[in-house]
Amino acid sequence: MSERLQKLLAHAGYGSRREIEDWIKAGRVKLNGVAARLGDTAGPDDAITLDDVPVQAHRLSGVKRRVLMYYKPEGEMCTRSDPEQRATVFDKLPPLRKGRWIMVGRLDINSSGLLLFTTDGELANRLMHPSHELEREYAVRVLGQVDQAMLRRLKQGVTLDDGPAHFDSIVDAGGEGANRWYHVTLREGRKREVRRLWESQGVKVSRLTRVRFGPITLPRGLHRGQHKELDEEQLAPLLQSVGLQPEPVARRNVKPSLAPRKPRRTTRRH
Repeated sequence: MSERLQKLLAHAGYGSRREIEDWIKAGRVKLNGVAARLGDTAGPDDAITLDDVPVQAHRLSGVKRRVLMYYKPEGEMCTRSDPEQRATVFDKLPPLRKGRWIMVGRLDINSSGLLLFTTDGELANRLMHPSHELEREYAVRVLGQVDQAMLRRLKQGVTLDDGPAHFDSIVDAGGEGANRWYHVTLREGRKREVRRLWESQGVKVSRLTRVRFGPITLPRGLHRGQHKELDEEQLAPLLQSVGLQPEPVARRNVKPSLAPRKPRRTTRRH
């Protein structure tokens, strides 16, 4: 069966659907020797190239869906390669024999916390698409005077340079002196949105850590720079949150074990 070209390549792990749509528009993808167009469909018998490099048939046959949690430390770049040779979030990820890791959203260089990576381009696309409105939670240390009027404004909405924005919730998490911690949630992923919201009120964010993305929470035992793969139980609610189903698990043909027989009692003759 034929599928939309961007969906087929996304399932093969080449990137998210949005990325691949941009590649098609830029003329980087060819279908049977001709520059592909948005809306083209392809199947197993079609020849597809990306930057004139053939897409291997085994990639199109399917890549196992995997998702990693990664605890990004401050100072790492959310990019595959950096012209200034700075450390990136991809440096410590496990290698893949098929497909590639696709980053879900990003954090700026001065922020830390939870990042998700997946081999499934369709899943990555849905997790990043604003229509699903997945909640993000951040632990924020704020430097400056914060009062109740400011918190009300941040929840009701303020105007940033790219439009109105607000926090869905703000919870005071304590602190001492001029520094105070808050846990905030929002459902958008605009660039530096959390920092810009606080800065619009004349206060400064001195620490920022993402602690949750949708149903996935940063686990306590995971340290900065470490990653952990989601198991089936953790993956299920994440898939459900964006309308996807878990991959079917092959049933093993195991014969039921027989209970051991009790030894027969014998009567000893005298």
